[in-house]
Amino acid sequence: MFTGIVQGLVAVVGVEEDENLSRIELNMDDLASDIELGASVAVNGTCLTVTQVGDDGAVRFDIIKETLDTTNLGVLRAGARVNVERSFKVGDEVGGHIVSGHVTATATLCDLRAEGHDRVLTFKLADEWLRFVLHKGYIGVDGASVTVSSVDRAAGTFSISLIPETIERTTLGRLAIGDRVNVEVDSQTQTIVETIERVMQDPQMRNAMLQQATAGTSH
Repeated sequence: MFTGIVQGLVAVVGVEEDENLSRIELNMDDLASDIELGASVAVNGTCLTVTQVGDDGAVRFDIIKETLDTTNLGVLRAGARVNVERSFKVGDEVGGHIVSGHVTATATLCDLRAEGHDRVLTFKLADEWLRFVLHKGYIGVDGASVTVSSVDRAAGTFSISLIPETIERTTLGRLAIGDRVNVEVDSQTQTIVETIERVMQDPQMRNAMLQQATAGTSH
């Protein structure tokens, strides 16, 4: 599990491609301190398993085809930079929100503009996932926990506003129009929305809720 607070913007040292598999090596520097084989690390918000630890902070990961197809890790090349967060320990401060590292979908940056000191990024996201994105709600974008600043359901987009610190410390400050990002919707929001949808689709449960609501307002 992770908190969505990016700990480092690190370089991709190398990428080896095999059949239905990609091996990447990251220069994690001090973030590799005491890291062990099998440890979980969020790379652009995707939970990966450490398969090799070298000298000078070099850490390797294997990425299977499913992950390559459903995240933006399949386009990584040597020299690219990625957001990295090591899994949190019990007792650590949760400065963002709890994220699993299981990417929900990818979204495409379709608009980028400056508003004072903020930078507003707008992403196109499939409707099946956009229904879990709420104004002022949490969302994970390339592993960074951010707050949704607006949602345009007609256009199929959501926006986030970045402060200078986030621009400097994460990949979000380096995005260009057309770039894809990994998105993880907030699990609690997803559970609530799906529960309400199931209730509203069941006539008996829907009528029971309406009767309770009517009874509550009649007092």
